[in-house]
Amino acid sequence: MSIISLCEPKYLELKNRLIQIQDLEAAASLLNWDQTTYMPTGGTYARGRQIATLKEFAHQKRTEPIIGKLLEDLRAYEKSLPYDSTEASLIRVTRRDYERAVRVPPEFMAKFSQHQAVSYEAWVKAKSLEDFSIVEPYLEKTLELSRELASFFPYKHIADPLIDFIDEGMTVSILRPLFNQLRQKLRPIVEAITSAPPIDDSCLYQHFSKEEQLKFGYAVIQRIGFDFQRGRQDETPHPFTSSFSIGDVRITTRVYEDNFSEALFSTIHEVGHALYEQGIGLELEGTPLAEGSSSGIHESQSRLWENIVGRSRGFWECFYPQLQGIFLKQLSPVSVSEFYRAINKVARSPIRTDADEVTYNLHVMIRFDLELAMLEGKLDVSDLPEAWNERYKKDLGIFPANDSEGVMQDVHWYGEMIGGMFQGYTLGNLIAAQVYQAAVKYNPEITVAIERGNFTLLHTWLKQNIHQHGRKYTANELIHRVTGKPLSIEPFINYIQDKYSNIYHLKVPLSA
Repeated sequence: MSIISLCEPKYLELKNRLIQIQDLEAAASLLNWDQTTYMPTGGTYARGRQIATLKEFAHQKRTEPIIGKLLEDLRAYEKSLPYDSTEASLIRVTRRDYERAVRVPPEFMAKFSQHQAVSYEAWVKAKSLEDFSIVEPYLEKTLELSRELASFFPYKHIADPLIDFIDEGMTVSILRPLFNQLRQKLRPIVEAITSAPPIDDSCLYQHFSKEEQLKFGYAVIQRIGFDFQRGRQDETPHPFTSSFSIGDVRITTRVYEDNFSEALFSTIHEVGHALYEQGIGLELEGTPLAEGSSSGIHESQSRLWENIVGRSRGFWECFYPQLQGIFLKQLSPVSVSEFYRAINKVARSPIRTDADEVTYNLHVMIRFDLELAMLEGKLDVSDLPEAWNERYKKDLGIFPANDSEGVMQDVHWYGEMIGGMFQGYTLGNLIAAQVYQAAVKYNPEITVAIERGNFTLLHTWLKQNIHQHGRKYTANELIHRVTGKPLSIEPFINYIQDKYSNIYHLKVPLSA
């Protein structure tokens, strides 16, 4: 009897057990989505308990000894299969997850999940009142729990296990020099652009009705390829994407009637995540493979659609006439060239999510450094607002108006953990440029198609080369498969230099 016939029943048992775990995780995610969209605030503590219960059950099932035994029994089966087969990939990825999960006690996961739920609500209140003291004790507890989580793993740096959770293979020893190299390249570019005459972007800060903004955004993302039969869009204070299955992927946005850019570009950003989730191969449904490869790969998809496509001249050659027709009073005097320059204005902004492509990564690196300092015990939570403001003054030459604009602007530390929360954004920018370069090299017609409002060529290429694989490959494996090269900062730097030299009419091309 062959290895395959002997092991097939055990593989099916493993898969069925994994589906049960994924169902529990999906139910917890659905409760979390509801909490951040429609749940009344009175349900906060009960919702925290409910999510914690599901997370605890899922963790218990994930760490059952039978999972470890099945994985051990399937080693020979795994080796007999091609590396990229669904079966071998599922066993390989499950083994990584299992070996990580058994290190963390279920009661700790429940405790941390419940704390995250109540911390999130404290953050919402503190941010609205511009009062950091409200959320400070919750953040101190989050730091304590983040350190405890890291302590369950061997590490060279305390942040390494936390980073590895969402960007497998990345460590502080890799990211610090990478970020230093990127910072050195970006600073002279930022200086050159901000020394040039500023772009007038006042056309974006008129009154744009909420209803019409949402309607336009809906049309844009439907044209890009978001399947509303398998997804929906809602509003929330901090935009995010949730996937409960390949057939149920939900995005959120926020709308400001005095700022056109916010809703549209956050919507396109989130739909980049959603296209990834909707594009995962159906054969992976209900298993740990039905997720993105890493935070960096996921962010590469959102940043690619938001910036490389959504802020391109070709994109607006297609959509601007439609936008002008909707907001005739506001935009009839504004040419497509003026609008294109406005949405790509470079400025030293205090808000990460509002930042342009050139300065954005400086925001990420500030957060990365601060969370490392907190984990290392070099920065107390009580001193975080002051440290935040000092770094913004030093790195970007600006000072936040208040803590809601400063240290409380992002939800990550308040609703999740401290450590590994931000590096994926910069990795995503780097990967996006490298992936798009590979796509256009494969099919140069992609750029022409975008000008004509045809996004199918790019969407299909991304689905075939990235989306359908889910978690089959690590980020490094996937980057090399797609581009033929390891991760590099050069495609991103070249993209920034070329684009913004033209936008700012610089006689001397930007150099790093």
